[in-house]
Amino acid sequence: MIVHLRGRLLSKSPNEAVIECAGVGYGATISVTTFTSLPAEGAEASLHIYTHVREDQLALFGFAEMQEKRLFEKLLTISGIGPKLAITVLSGIAADRLVTAIRSGDHATLTRIPGIGKKTAERVVLELKDKLDDMAVPVAGASGVHHGPAGDDVLSALVNLGYPRPIAQKAIETAIAKDVEAAQDFETLFRAAMAAIR
Repeated sequence: MIVHLRGRLLSKSPNEAVIECAGVGYGATISVTTFTSLPAEGAEASLHIYTHVREDQLALFGFAEMQEKRLFEKLLTISGIGPKLAITVLSGIAADRLVTAIRSGDHATLTRIPGIGKKTAERVVLELKDKLDDMAVPVAGASGVHHGPAGDDVLSALVNLGYPRPIAQKAIETAIAKDVEAAQDFETLFRAAMAAIR
């Protein structure tokens, strides 16, 4: 099973990259997001790989970021979504926006993605809504402010304790609004966020 490739980037296009490793060129289907993050042809590149095996075919799918690969694998668990459609989905929307749309049940955003109709969008939300808690999306307030490593750690801790992500995010924002310094320290922010939830 091939799970990672690193070597010279022989060629790239918005849907395929060819990487030479030890004299062998491996072609991997990629998303537009991964394409834009690849270096120039001839430079060294690395991709996280998902190997798809069928009776008549062995296909490689490459991802610049591990989060994109994990999202791709979650999409494959949904009936009616194969690897080609999953790549199309990831090409049509940024991974963090996709996670947010699924979590918030935003069918309108999902149906704007090529290949995703109303029924598929409903299935995606229904089946993945509660399975994306481990997907890191920056903690952001209404102004899109990133609350730094402490904010991310507190969010992760609250979600692990069983609090729904939107409630945890709101609590962190409330805590920081009351005391901006709290954002610098995990323990202070955690206590303040817990107080805000209660």
